[in-house]
Amino acid sequence: MKRCAVYPLLLSFALVAIISCSGSSGSRKAPGGSDSQAAADADPRPAKRLIEVLAPADNASFSCTGTVVFSVAHAAGQVAVDSVQLWVGSRLAGTFTTLPASTELTMNGDPGRISIRAVAFSPVSKPQTVTLFVNLLSDIIPVTYRYRVVKSYPHDRRAYTQGLVYENGFFYEGTGQQGESSLRKVEPATGKVVSQVNLDGSLFGEGVALLGDRIYQLTWTSKVGFVYEKESLKQINRIYYQTQGWGLTTSGDSLVMSDGTNVIWFLDADFNVLSSVDVWDNKGLVDNLNELEMIDGELWANIWQTDRIARIDPATGKVLGYVELGNLLPREERTPETDVLNGIAWDPEGRRLFVTGKYWPRLYEITVSPLTRN
Repeated sequence: MKRCAVYPLLLSFALVAIISCSGSSGSRKAPGGSDSQAAADADPRPAKRLIEVLAPADNASFSCTGTVVFSVAHAAGQVAVDSVQLWVGSRLAGTFTTLPASTELTMNGDPGRISIRAVAFSPVSKPQTVTLFVNLLSDIIPVTYRYRVVKSYPHDRRAYTQGLVYENGFFYEGTGQQGESSLRKVEPATGKVVSQVNLDGSLFGEGVALLGDRIYQLTWTSKVGFVYEKESLKQINRIYYQTQGWGLTTSGDSLVMSDGTNVIWFLDADFNVLSSVDVWDNKGLVDNLNELEMIDGELWANIWQTDRIARIDPATGKVLGYVELGNLLPREERTPETDVLNGIAWDPEGRRLFVTGKYWPRLYEITVSPLTRN
């Protein structure tokens, strides 16, 4: 109590000082140092843009083997920029200390969609990042292939074909639709189903593949697949994955899977992801990739809702060609239930290529030959 009696004037001044320094957030102003940074952090107003990327345009397309011109300048009314870092994907491609600036970026030959980021550093602002994306198109013009029917075989019109494999005189076929999904062993000459296992009615069957003495079968959206003994079709295991399941084939000791996008996944026998590749042609990404087959080192893929098969370089994802199969199933063979082309099988010993479709009454052995270049 004595302190209050001795220092009433000082206490009054202190209270005035405290009150005068109080107020709403962001109202403090102090020169320089950490107080300036605190004021900037508390300022609710958006920071002014420091730089403008003049080129390339966002979402522009370039050849994957060409160059991309990058240009950057101060934003209107802004000059306080110490430096600008240029990032291509996760790689630091350069640093500019004076603006405006420009450089040519040489692409590495891989198609895909990549990010380009410009990070501006300034003494009067936090670092600012401008991000854009460019599409790198394949440098290959796909070859167009025509077909010739060698032979026609009967096929179960009730089979909604999702996967097709040929080995040792039999087709192994996966069918889809809830309540209709199955795995079948089929006699080619007659279309007779030699043996069959049905999936649970809640599942929508998808692609199938043979790897050694095992058959793998995907389901569409359930993120679960099944492994069977090839001879007995007895289920011996389950597999799990994080995408949708569409097409499936093998490449050596690996499995190759599509998920309905333009991404192809390479997996080991336990379905662990080994790698992936994006599929592009010279015009853009190629998605809706469905049933798969590996033929002489090329990955062949049905493109869903079309009568087209893409021939893909599995190492780069570049489309090498398109097999056009329009009018393969004659009009008189079609019904209202007839669906799209789907199903590719390859006989490496006999050099025979087989194709069919969903709810098709026929399965065809065909040959293909180049027609023209687009």
